[in-house]
Amino acid sequence: MSDTVRPLHGLVRAAVVTVALVALAGCRPEPPPTEQPPEPQAQAQAHTELRDAIQAPQDKAREVEKTVQDAADRQQAEIDAATGG
Repeated sequence: MSDTVRPLHGLVRAAVVTVALVALAGCRPEPPPTEQPPEPQAQAQAHTELRDAIQAPQDKAREVEKTVQDAADRQQAEIDAATGG
C-alpha cells in the first residue's frame, strides 16, 4: 500500500502548488490607469504653442531669405548697369 500512496502524494502536492500559483496569479493588482488625454481646449492650446514655436524660426528664415534675395537682385542690377548688359 505504501507504493501506491507515494505517487499519489506527489500528484496531490503538484496539484496544491498549481492551485496556489493560479490563485496568486489571480490576485495581481490591476495595472495603473493609462494617462487620460487632456481636455480638447487644453490640447488645442498645446498644439498652437508647439506650432508657434516651430513656425517662428521658419518665418524669420523666410524674411532673411527675402532680404538676401533682394540684395542679390539689386547687386545684379548694378552689375548689369555697369557692364552694359
